Amino acid sequence: MLQDSQISRSTDPADYQRVPRAVAAMPKDFPAGFQILPHRHERAQLIHATAGTMRVATDDGVWVVPPQRALWMPGGIDHAIVMLSATTMRTLYVREDVATFMPGTCHVMSVSPLLRELIVRATELPVQYDESGPAGHVVALIISELRGLQSLPLQLPMPRDDRLRALCETLLASPADQRPLEVWAEAINTSARTLARHFQSETGLSFGAWRQQARVLDAMGRLGGGEPVTQVALDLGYESVSAFSAMFHRATGTTPSQFRKRPALR
Repeated sequence: MLQDSQISRSTDPADYQRVPRAVAAMPKDFPAGFQILPHRHERAQLIHATAGTMRVATDDGVWVVPPQRALWMPGGIDHAIVMLSATTMRTLYVREDVATFMPGTCHVMSVSPLLRELIVRATELPVQYDESGPAGHVVALIISELRGLQSLPLQLPMPRDDRLRALCETLLASPADQRPLEVWAEAINTSARTLARHFQSETGLSFGAWRQQARVLDAMGRLGGGEPVTQVALDLGYESVSAFSAMFHRATGTTPSQFRKRPALR
């Protein structure tokens, strides 16, 4: 069995599942492009990075998680993660009985500066921390902060239908693809009207709204990785930076430049 000092430095998520404490925090760094294959954990997670951007996918949706955000992942859900840039992951594993007030499904959450600092501090604590000492007070503050987290509408729902899912995965790989609905309908041997109806039924979004959300998430990942705003706008098929900026601001409440310049913590 690993000793406290070994567990506190471990990068194996399994080590953080076995400890009895309410919250365990794992620090782990990844290079850009690193992929974590589909897996699940018994404990719920707050998937967070103090630097870098991740894309997390389940059977039901796709989420992009930049440093100012975190993804709440309930226990028992299969998920895969791709690092869109060099990523300093700082993840919380939360015991089920402690997380009863959290959502039962995946949600992107806004992370306050205080919570980010508390998460970093938690990764420096022994996993078997003294619950009645200063470390226990840090964890109590984390749990209090979790209660106040606000969900953000940044999910990209994925269809279950195989043909629609393949279409969506193509768009995720090439979000600048401008082909209209009629062309996609012809490619899967159906009418544009049927495709539109089926797409809305499967995802809850129109085809156009889904594609725009895919572009927003792609832009968030690239901007979070430090790419220039102009390059991201052009690569996503926008004719001008102003048009791209207006779209991004409507979707996220901030401009691409402001989003890109937000400071990362250690």
